[in-house]
Amino acid sequence: MTSKLYLIAFLGLAISFTSCEQQTAEPQTSNMKLWYKEPAKASVTDDPNGWSDDAEWLKGLPMGNGAFGAVVFGDVHKERIQLNEESMWSGSENDNNNPDAFPALGKIRELLYEGKYKEATELTNATQICKGVGSGYGSGANVPFGCFQTLGDLWIDFENKQPYENYQRELDLEDAVSRIQYTQDGVNYKREVFMSHPDQLMVIKLTADQPGKLSFSTSMSRPEHSQIHTENDQLIMEGTITDGKEGEGLNYIVRLSAVNKSGDLSFTDNELVVKNADEVTLLLTASTDYVLDYPKYKGRPYKDLTRTHLQKGKQTSYKNLLKRHITDYQQYYKRVDLSLTSNLNDTIPTDVRLQNFKTSTTDLHLVELLFQYGRYLLISSSRPGTLPANLQGIWANKVQTPWNGDYHTDVNVQMNYWPAETTNLGEMHLPLFDLTKTLQTPGSETAKVHYNSDGWVVHPITNVWGYTSPGEGASWGMHVTGGAWLTSHIMEHYYFTLDKAFLEDTYPILKASTQFYMDWLVEDKLTGDLVSGPSVSPENTFIAPDGSKCQISMGPSHDQQVIWQLFKNFIDASNALEINDDFVQQVTAAQERLAKPKIGVDGRLMEWNEAFEEVEPGHRHISHLFGLHPGYQIDVEETPELAAAAKKSLDFRIANGGGHTGWSAAWLINQYARLGEAENALHGLEMVLQKSTNPNLFTSHPPFQIDANFGTTAGIAEMLLQSQSGSIRLLPALPKSWANGSYKGLCARGGFVVDVTWKEGIPVDVKVFSKEGGECTLEFKEQKITFDTEKEKEYFPLKEQNPFGAISKE
Repeated sequence: MTSKLYLIAFLGLAISFTSCEQQTAEPQTSNMKLWYKEPAKASVTDDPNGWSDDAEWLKGLPMGNGAFGAVVFGDVHKERIQLNEESMWSGSENDNNNPDAFPALGKIRELLYEGKYKEATELTNATQICKGVGSGYGSGANVPFGCFQTLGDLWIDFENKQPYENYQRELDLEDAVSRIQYTQDGVNYKREVFMSHPDQLMVIKLTADQPGKLSFSTSMSRPEHSQIHTENDQLIMEGTITDGKEGEGLNYIVRLSAVNKSGDLSFTDNELVVKNADEVTLLLTASTDYVLDYPKYKGRPYKDLTRTHLQKGKQTSYKNLLKRHITDYQQYYKRVDLSLTSNLNDTIPTDVRLQNFKTSTTDLHLVELLFQYGRYLLISSSRPGTLPANLQGIWANKVQTPWNGDYHTDVNVQMNYWPAETTNLGEMHLPLFDLTKTLQTPGSETAKVHYNSDGWVVHPITNVWGYTSPGEGASWGMHVTGGAWLTSHIMEHYYFTLDKAFLEDTYPILKASTQFYMDWLVEDKLTGDLVSGPSVSPENTFIAPDGSKCQISMGPSHDQQVIWQLFKNFIDASNALEINDDFVQQVTAAQERLAKPKIGVDGRLMEWNEAFEEVEPGHRHISHLFGLHPGYQIDVEETPELAAAAKKSLDFRIANGGGHTGWSAAWLINQYARLGEAENALHGLEMVLQKSTNPNLFTSHPPFQIDANFGTTAGIAEMLLQSQSGSIRLLPALPKSWANGSYKGLCARGGFVVDVTWKEGIPVDVKVFSKEGGECTLEFKEQKITFDTEKEKEYFPLKEQNPFGAISKE
């Protein structure tokens, strides 16, 4: 093979590279378990909204197969397993587009240019909002917008109520199995629970080490819209959720059956009863009739599917069910390993570790655990063919979930997928693209009604019913770049995989989004730049020159950076597909005319197009730094002045209380990592663990939101590997306390998979697997080495004793 090996100094020395077929590394022993010495208490309050005891639920262990979720409490006397199904949504499709919006748009822009912010804000609040009740101000369970809801609970009421000892429960991230064990009256009891993706079942195995010692009754419940009955060998819970229009919405069903070894198995009208068994395997499956197919949304043969899954499960041995589950799960999970601690034995329960971290932040195993937990949660809540992970993944214990458990497109759903590509879970990204596809038709209707524009748009919230209108309040709901931000994930998937077939399939989505913003942008009357507006910098407020407190302006930095990234992505996609038509040239010209990021007199990156004073200096959103992360417009090497201004903005936010909520602190990790600010990135991680992490490691906004779990995992990856600049940066933000360690399987743009071992902060072993071939540049601090690669070949330095010897090639 011909190669271009550039003898560029790397740490002052050269590296020796060899190419070979990709090797499968021997698996390392791991302690990747959440484990506890006490159960979560299986209690439910009498709240009519179905709110359970959050404190105990947040001790339960979450499980999922992408479509079907559960939280296992592990109570000895009465087990509770809280259930979820991804499409358990109230509501229905609804027209929320506001015909009053477009006629007022020109006037709002005039008022803003005239400095009449108060009048512009009043007109925006009156017209640039949705028609009707919208999301119900975040409480949409009984309006058309709807709400993601709990499926209910499975209860296992054990006959033996005696005291117990030697209790332990765990969630093993290596095999996605929850295990509970304890001793009661001299009998050792065990439970194993897993959520099988290949068999679409929750499987619960209960055993005792003495014969005939398992006796219990099993039931199901839901706060509303449920009927319980038995059918042959099944306990069934089913019902119909409200459509938000005083009618019937989705139908759902839950089926439970059992296979017992010895003893008796029987059914009452609402219970499955086991007496004197040695071993019992419970099998549970669930579904609704939802389909992601605008504007149809209903039609899945949910009863037949669940019946088939249950019948097949009963015909399969527990051993084979478990084997298929583990094989399926580990094909994703095992791709990445992170070691900061040499895999020392874990002797401290997870909740105790977390509590200890509040006073001592030196627990590197907790960092490893939280990193892999985020990957576990993504595999568990987002699989090809499912809905994407929502604000709570797929785990919700209420009928009215906080903020409807929907999809917030002004950072939250995007943050859910930040770790997908970098941590080698690109397939889990696909559900987000499926949802984005279905938003095009309703989004094009919103674009036409609200802005008389081509293309498609979505504002800061959406749901499973194709909601694309603004929110019911313009101060937060007039975020117009949600669609552009979503499409950036399409290109992230392409940048990491170089999958041309995928790009060809999704290119129309990217192009239609670009068409909208080409129509939306207007020329700034003072500068001639192209600007977005009227719009918001997500959820932040400034003091206008007329003294009013406002959110609406022209050309907020967030919009400008997101649109710049969209145009870059569209141009890159067009080049990859060898498209260079008039529209591509128009977009290229428009990108050059976009208003660029500005630096204020205080050295900070400006959040708005004018130097406004923030009402809340420590605001949780840091949207005006999108161009630093997750975008590419600001870079420590390419745009050092802007990067320095971004750092000042971050420092200012922190000094004024920023990062006080889970996802915001997680974003800080990523932002500081992009700046190479290792200790500040570590501080963001510490804030997540100290202030926003629950006993089961679910993160909180508060209340529980899963985005910080995913954002933290992504942030840790950004500290160890970056590739947004064209080269692969090794250990770009490595804290001093992580002086020695290794990772395997992290991904870089360009189709590369990277393994690194480092000592005293310096890489001593590097491996790069090239999926598609092409030039690869490795960078550590200020030194680089560039080499050619071939498709499906692995390149690595010599052994540790001579890692930077003379370059050679076999």
